[in-house]
Amino acid sequence: MNSPLDGVRVVELAGQGPVPFAGMMLADLGADVIQVVRPDATGPTDHRTDVLGRGRRSVALDLKDPRAGDAVLALLDRSSVLIEGFRPGVAERLGLGPETCLARNPALVYGRVTGWGREGPYAQTAGHDLNYLALTGALHAIGTRGGPPVPPLNLVADYGGGGMLLAFGVVSALLGVERTGEGQVVDAAMVDGVAAMMAMFYPLVATGGWAQERGTNLLDSGAHFYAVYETSDGRYVSVAAIEPRFYGALLDGLGLDPAGLPDQMDASCWPSMKRRFAEIFRTRTRDEWRGVLEHSDTCFAPVLAPLEALAHPHHLARRTFQNVNGVPHPAPAPRFGDAGPRPVPPPAPRPGEHTAEVLAEAGLSPAEIQALTTPQGAHHARLH
Repeated sequence: MNSPLDGVRVVELAGQGPVPFAGMMLADLGADVIQVVRPDATGPTDHRTDVLGRGRRSVALDLKDPRAGDAVLALLDRSSVLIEGFRPGVAERLGLGPETCLARNPALVYGRVTGWGREGPYAQTAGHDLNYLALTGALHAIGTRGGPPVPPLNLVADYGGGGMLLAFGVVSALLGVERTGEGQVVDAAMVDGVAAMMAMFYPLVATGGWAQERGTNLLDSGAHFYAVYETSDGRYVSVAAIEPRFYGALLDGLGLDPAGLPDQMDASCWPSMKRRFAEIFRTRTRDEWRGVLEHSDTCFAPVLAPLEALAHPHHLARRTFQNVNGVPHPAPAPRFGDAGPRPVPPPAPRPGEHTAEVLAEAGLSPAEIQALTTPQGAHHARLH
């Protein structure tokens, strides 16, 4: 099966969150991703769980040693992309900033991701996904009425607004290289990515079309027809019947006559309708409601636990998940053509597993490789 990124080599300076996610996405699409890790990197206790690290080759280098920086620059001679997620200024202090790398390889795409961006009063401040959501207003908007903001795992800033934005920027820049022959820097900040994902909501709030109170709007659990309900067995179902015909089908499934109900979009009646819906959903189990509403145009889905999702017939039919050494992996996405999902790339390597192999490909001699990989010899050799 042809891969969209066949022939593209990526050097990934190992990091957390968005960088490995972007590396996984690029590797899933066929890129040869070389992850540079610290010599003391250990990985997870159960190596099989390192799903984000799949499809890589791993090189162990101490980037604080100038000789290791020389080795990375040698790798860039034969690479299309470098990605890193250090705080602003760290890559430059290591001798691996964009100016140095692009001077070495003018066609290089230099992708970097930070939380706060490279300028502004927060630029040098530590942070994580939740903090970036908080500063953009996204976290404030997520939650139910009267309750606190709810962290949506680390999906939004780390992966959506960070790693996916970085991967998108890298691929876009590669198209530019094909056109002009010139590389460039991709600056992906998670606050920028989250702000872009909130594009629909800022103007609505500013013009009075969206209330700032959580859980009172169309898409934040305020509407009775776009919400999650508990069933009689303590499980949950989701309904999202926004359009009138879908809402009508949902009412029919719930045994409600629309003639005796308020207008669907009358927000003043949403709280009372939510109470009514909640009472009805608590009369049956989750799976009994599946029998009533599933496979109909009610915009319904059961709320599945992760292990339940792996075995759902829809995912089985699409091969959404693949088993690798007894561990579930999501199939590479997106898909291309009609051949179905791509096979999952090889499992994550052991840290440093391919050091000698990759450095030899970069043109280093056996003596130079030994100097970088043998602590007692590291002070007695110089890379050329």
